[in-house]
Amino acid sequence: MLDGLSNKLQKILRNLSGQGRVSERHVEETAREIRNALLDADVHFKLAKEFVERVKQRALGQEVLESLTPGQQVIRVVRDELVELLGGEQAGLGFSKQPPSVFLMVGLQGSGKTTSSAKLAQWLVKNNHTPLLVSVDVYRPAAVEQLRVLCAANRLGYFDDPADLDPVSRAEKGLRHARNGGYDVLVIDTAGRLHIDDEMMRELDRIRTATPPVEVLLVADAMTGQDAVRSAREFHERLGLTGVILTKMDGDARGGAALSIKSVTGQPIKFVGTGEKVEALEPFFPDRLAGRILGMGDVLSLIEKAEDTVDRDQAEAMAEKIRKDAFTLEDFRDQLKQIRKMGPLEQILGMLPNMGPLRGIGQMKVDEKELIHIEAIIDSMTDAERGNHQILNGSRKKRIARGCGRPVSEINRLLKQYVETRKMMRSLSRGIMPRLMKGMKLPR
Repeated sequence: MLDGLSNKLQKILRNLSGQGRVSERHVEETAREIRNALLDADVHFKLAKEFVERVKQRALGQEVLESLTPGQQVIRVVRDELVELLGGEQAGLGFSKQPPSVFLMVGLQGSGKTTSSAKLAQWLVKNNHTPLLVSVDVYRPAAVEQLRVLCAANRLGYFDDPADLDPVSRAEKGLRHARNGGYDVLVIDTAGRLHIDDEMMRELDRIRTATPPVEVLLVADAMTGQDAVRSAREFHERLGLTGVILTKMDGDARGGAALSIKSVTGQPIKFVGTGEKVEALEPFFPDRLAGRILGMGDVLSLIEKAEDTVDRDQAEAMAEKIRKDAFTLEDFRDQLKQIRKMGPLEQILGMLPNMGPLRGIGQMKVDEKELIHIEAIIDSMTDAERGNHQILNGSRKKRIARGCGRPVSEINRLLKQYVETRKMMRSLSRGIMPRLMKGMKLPR
C-alpha cells in the first residue's frame, strides 16, 4: 500500500535517525526531499508545500525530548503531520436514531461503486447490522445483475423491482422494503458516469431528497490520483459528502488521493478497498497508515485480522510449540493455511515494522501459487518426515517430488525456508519483538 511513497520517505528519514545533532540545514534538506517525494506521489504542489512548511516549523521550533535523539524527534514530527494530513482521527459511520439508516453510494463509472456497496454491506453484517441493498442504476443492466449476484453469493439482503426503471422510485421502494422488513441500513448503489454532469447530479439530488441519507459516500479509485481528488471536490460541492471510500489501495496507487482528499473536501476517508474479495474492505485509520508509510508497521490491524481468522486454541498451541522449539513441517503448513485466510501475504507482511530484524520484509514479493505448492509438497510427505525434516534424504525427496508434481529443487528451497522461519520464530519468542515494539513507542 503506497509502496513508492513509503520507500522514499523511509530512506529519507533513515538518514536522520542516527543523527546526534540536527541542524537547520539538515531539516531544510529533509524537508526538500519529503516535498519531492510527495510530488512524485501525485500530491498537489500547494498541499506538499504546506506540509513541509509545518514540518520545518515544528522541527526547528521545539526542544528535543530527552528520550529521543534529534533525528527521532524530526521523524516524530513527520509522523504526526502525516496523521493530520490523512485526517487525524478515524471517522466512523453515522446511523440515524430511527432505522433504517440510508447510505447513498455515489461516484464515477468504473470506480468500484457496486462492489464497494456489497463490501460495505458485508462489513455491516460483521458488525451486527442488517443491511439491505438496492441498485438504482437503470442505465446499466449489468450493474443491477452484478449487485444481485454479489448479494446472492454472500447472503446479503437485496431488493429489486425489474419493471421499475425510475431511479427515484426504485430507491423509495427499497426504503419501504427495508423499513417493513426490519433492516436497519439501506445501501443505495447509484448510477455512475464517465464524468460529472448536471443530469447525473440532478438525479442524485432527487434520490437524496426522496430518501434522506445519513451517509453520502463517494467511491473513488485511488489509482487515478489527483483525478480522484478533483471528483471528490466536485461531488462534495454538489451533494455534500459525508465521507469517502478509496478503492484499489492494494494496487500501485501513488498516494496522492489518500493524502489529499481530507484537505481538499474537509470530509474523511472512512474505508479503503484492499482487494477483490467482498471481505477486502477496511476502516481507514490515519495513524495506522502513517505508521505503515514510515515503516513503523500496523500491528493493530494485523492483530485484528488474526483475531477474525485464526483459531485461538490452535494459536496458543502453536505458540507453545515455538517456545519449546518443536515447530514441525506440519505446523509450518498449518500456519501457512491460517495466514492465507487473513488475505494476500504481501499485504500481511506490509503491516509488520520495516525495521530492525524485520527490515525489508514489507517489500517482499510473494507468489501466492508458491504457498499452494508448499502445501502440496508437505502433504506428499509421511507423518515421520513432517515431524522430523532431518530424515529427508535424496531418495525421500525424489519420492515426494513424484507425489506432488514439483521438482526436487523446490523441496530443497522449502526446507531452507522452513529452517529460516523456525529460527526467526525462535528469536521472536525470546524477546526481539517485545524489544522492537518498545523501541517503536512515540511520545504523545
